[in-house]
Amino acid sequence: MKYLFSFVVVLFASCGDGKKEAAQQMADSTDVAAPSYVVDLAAHDLPLLADLGDLATLGADSAIVKWNEEFGHLAVHAGEHFAITISEAPGDIARLKADLERDMLQKHTVIEETPDQLIYRSQFPDADLVFVHFHQVITVGDRTFVVEDAAEGRFNEADIKRMAAAVKTNTAS
Repeated sequence: MKYLFSFVVVLFASCGDGKKEAAQQMADSTDVAAPSYVVDLAAHDLPLLADLGDLATLGADSAIVKWNEEFGHLAVHAGEHFAITISEAPGDIARLKADLERDMLQKHTVIEETPDQLIYRSQFPDADLVFVHFHQVITVGDRTFVVEDAAEGRFNEADIKRMAAAVKTNTAS
């Protein structure tokens, strides 16, 4: 009788409808972030990293990093939703804002502004043609880099925010 009682207790303790275990398993699988694709730009003599995020979101399986001798910048492209240029140049956010205010062709509206970054919308007055851009200044030691969205691309605000957050200093360099 003693063994029968122990068996019944163990049987009831191990039984369940599985809902709790299934919910826990689903929660564990949704907590896992998609792997981030990081490009080390040290091979191009830049102490920077470009974190492109999830390549599936970008619609690409890899990034293309190419030096453009004509324009003097490094281009980083991945799919249709990520294209930036990086140049070693003195950045001047105030001058860029003044240039945007003097533009007589397009109307420019600042979306976000920090001392080192400007995200803005450009719109032609006659059309519904709207472009969103960013301009970022990154200083590493005594070197200054300007990071911008690629001029040939057309990006939405989410793309621009992702690209603006992508480039970081490489502390290992």
